[in-house]
This record gives sequence, structure tokens and C-alpha cells, in this order.
Amino acid sequence: MIHSLITPRPKRLISGELQLVLFFFMITIVMLSGAYLFLGYKTYAYVEEGKSLDIKQRTLKASTQAIEKKITQIDAETKISEQITTDNAVMKESIHNLFDLVPDSITLARAELNATSLILYGTTPNKDTYEYMLHAPLKSIFNRTYTSFYPAENGWYSFVSSNYLDDETVEEVQ
Repeated sequence: MIHSLITPRPKRLISGELQLVLFFFMITIVMLSGAYLFLGYKTYAYVEEGKSLDIKQRTLKASTQAIEKKITQIDAETKISEQITTDNAVMKESIHNLFDLVPDSITLARAELNATSLILYGTTPNKDTYEYMLHAPLKSIFNRTYTSFYPAENGWYSFVSSNYLDDETVEEVQ
């Protein structure tokens, strides 16, 4: 006796609805695994990029420090150059003033100019000409002046004039 109006179907272990649920569950697991792997890869890539940027930053810092040292060195050299230029200009002006100071009747053979002294070698027609024309201006400039005269063959006098500035005077000038 058959009580069913339809023919019986064989029962399956997994029904169509359960297959559909399992299919979507598997797709979800695959998508989550893919997202996890993608994020893991991106994290690794960002960490490596961070390390690379850190190394690049250290390199740039080192080169920046080297450039700053070079700039400091160039600034120091520039200051030295400016000081030398200033010293040369002052020296040139001092030499010019020295030669303007020497009268036409006195002839200089040699002049030694230092920061604190001036030594002149030359000839003068007589001692009075030297005393009034050159010694007086030198005495007003220098703290100590010493002059030695030697008779020359032509009747004139050879002289050596040593003129010195004291240390306090040099410090005030500089």
C-alpha cells in the first residue's frame, strides 16, 4: 500500500539548501583568507618600505651633516679670506701713508713693516733734515723710536730707524 501521491526520491546526505549554504560559506572563507593574505602582504611591504625609508633618512641626515660641516668650513674660510683682504688693504694703505710720510730729500733703501714695528734703512743729506722731516712724524705715530746714523761716502748719512708700538697700543688699534 502506497500512501504517497508522488514517487519517493532518494534521500541525500546534503540537501540543495545545505549545499548552497556551504558554497557561500566556502566563498566567504576564501574571501576572508584572500583578504588576510593581501593585508599580510601589504603589511610586509609597508614594513620593508619603512625600513628602506629609514635607511634613506639616515643617509640623508649624514649627508646633511656633512654639507653643514662643509658650509661651516666655507664660512670660516670666507671670514679668513675677508680678514686677509682687510689686512691687505690696511697694509697697502699703511705702506702708501709711509711713503707719503717720507720727504723727497730722504731716500729709503729698505723698509720692514710688521704689526708692531717699522724699521727703515735709508740715506739723508744731514741729521737735521731727518730729525725734522721724518723723525718727528714717526715719533708721533710710534711709542718708541731709535735711530742710528752712519756717515756715507758721498757726505750724506745712512740711517737705520727702528720704531715700535707697545702691546697696549696694538690691542687698541685692532
